[in-house]
Amino acid sequence: MTTMNARLSVMMFLQFFIWGGWFVTLGTFLSSTLGASGGQIGMAFSTQSWGAIIAPFVIGLIADRYFNAERILAVLHLLGAVLLYQLYSAADFSVFYPYVLAYMVIYMPTLALVNSVAFRQMRDPALEFSRIRVWGTIGWIVAGVVISFVFAWDSREAISAGGLRNTFLMASIASLVLGLYSFTLPATAPLKAQASAGGVKQLLGLDALGLLKDRSYLVFFIASILICIPLAFYYQNANPFLAETGMSNPTAKMAIGQVSEVLFMLLLPLFIQRFGIKLALLVGMLAWALRYVLFAYGNNGDLAFMLFTGIALHGICYDFFFVSGQIYTDAKAPERFRSSAQGLITLATYGVGMLIGFWVAGQVTDHYAVDGGHEWKNIWLFPAGFALLVFVCFLFTFNGRQAVVAASKA
Repeated sequence: MTTMNARLSVMMFLQFFIWGGWFVTLGTFLSSTLGASGGQIGMAFSTQSWGAIIAPFVIGLIADRYFNAERILAVLHLLGAVLLYQLYSAADFSVFYPYVLAYMVIYMPTLALVNSVAFRQMRDPALEFSRIRVWGTIGWIVAGVVISFVFAWDSREAISAGGLRNTFLMASIASLVLGLYSFTLPATAPLKAQASAGGVKQLLGLDALGLLKDRSYLVFFIASILICIPLAFYYQNANPFLAETGMSNPTAKMAIGQVSEVLFMLLLPLFIQRFGIKLALLVGMLAWALRYVLFAYGNNGDLAFMLFTGIALHGICYDFFFVSGQIYTDAKAPERFRSSAQGLITLATYGVGMLIGFWVAGQVTDHYAVDGGHEWKNIWLFPAGFALLVFVCFLFTFNGRQAVVAASKA
């Protein structure tokens, strides 16, 4: 690994250590420590989507226009450290919610900023990006290990004593470290042509919307929104589902998915080089459908292997669609507004797509709720069918197989 790649890998590690350090246990913290209702917990989780919807405007106003991306990254994480400390100190949900909303509005733009900083240092993003982005996944895994096995904040005794509150303090310290570290990252200055350009459209970062004039990118953009509906089912229901089946330590066993994500992140550039971006995206979508079929028909007895296989498919589900999508976006966007383009795809996935997805998942889950649990087979078959439908539509409408390879050689 080169010195530059090592520096960018540390950036990715801290970026996702911060997020994984508090977001995974958020629902448990809110219900057990702050006594929040289900509706309030839903409001807290939806702040991710609102932050992602606002993110492109933050990037368009600042990162692509007037200031270096790494400096904006530093400022946002320093502000984030303050807000995370306020979350650590919040006594009830009415105090907690405004801070978590403000934090996600600040944090979500940084997802696009770290991509922008990384891409600008690469000669061949299709080959190099996955090797750096994988350290973000490792950061997420390490955060979970620290919570569960180092401090045991998620043990039954610690939860009842409010131990999960410490996750926000840990994330606050990590955010402070990344904020200071970001000032040492390679300069990612706005391009001269971009900085001097005018107009309301460019000022708001709406120039990235020009990508949607390209038919292939428009198809990809719509598919990114739609595939987030099945994605929301996993984030919202996987842990309760595994617990209801009687599986012990379901949260720890779900880490199999993160290990899988690391493996397939490393294999992704080789796959794209050999088979192209279209097949990578299709494999990712088909994996979502397969995963949910395995969940629908598996159990915690003799068919437990189906549940574990479904968890292990997370690497293909996430990497082959979402990471491939980031690489595809970087290849398609003109250099002058690549940061805006990354913000745009963040809006499509974490923003609009997830906002719709969590609502749909909630409606379907409530519809199949029964005394003492849920009709999980029917719940999982819905996103399986939906993902398969998106797969078929994308197969016949998307044409972008060589886009990444061609752009990376240009």
